[in-house]
Amino acid sequence: MNLFDQIVLLATGLVAAYLIWRFFGDYQKSEGKATHDIYYMISFAVLLVAGVLLIIFTYDVLSSPWVVIVAALIPLALAMGLVAQYLPEYEKIYLAFVVIGFLLIAVTRFAGPESLKTPLLAVVHGIAGVTIVALPIVVVAQGKTKADFVLVAVGGVLIGLGGMALAFLKSGKQLLFFSEDVVFTILAPLLLLMALAFAWGFVKNIKAGGEG
Repeated sequence: MNLFDQIVLLATGLVAAYLIWRFFGDYQKSEGKATHDIYYMISFAVLLVAGVLLIIFTYDVLSSPWVVIVAALIPLALAMGLVAQYLPEYEKIYLAFVVIGFLLIAVTRFAGPESLKTPLLAVVHGIAGVTIVALPIVVVAQGKTKADFVLVAVGGVLIGLGGMALAFLKSGKQLLFFSEDVVFTILAPLLLLMALAFAWGFVKNIKAGGEG
């Protein structure tokens, strides 16, 4: 990791901290009714911590199974927040998927067949990723919020690409052209672009009043 990566990761952490502040403000205004803000805050709090850990321990920290487990909370909590906000009737069902998926990822990091780790991670991340990408597009198409919210879907695509590429690398395989050198070259900028896309989409949505 070079100085450029460290600066970019620091910027990503600042964006994550800003989003946590905005979601907390929205939660306070709702008088504790906007439970989706809690899920969003969890997601970006994990992103903030992950960025700090990467700066301190460099990319070597990605080899830790604990990092894989905790990092799974970023897409899972984010997807959970979107479902809670726009599909509240499915909140409990989706929460069950999130809890079970997270526990399975945690267990398979330390036990179970090695061949199960990557496919399970891909499935759980994939479902969360589809939710993050599809739901903002659907609610914008339905006129429930402004078009800027589509940028949340863009952020979902970016986090999905980065997550899948890292998962394949850890399995000893390669996803498309994402070799190890390519992944670690683009990872920090990818995280920043993802955070900025989320920030633009979510903040505009908060200002517009969103839904739920």
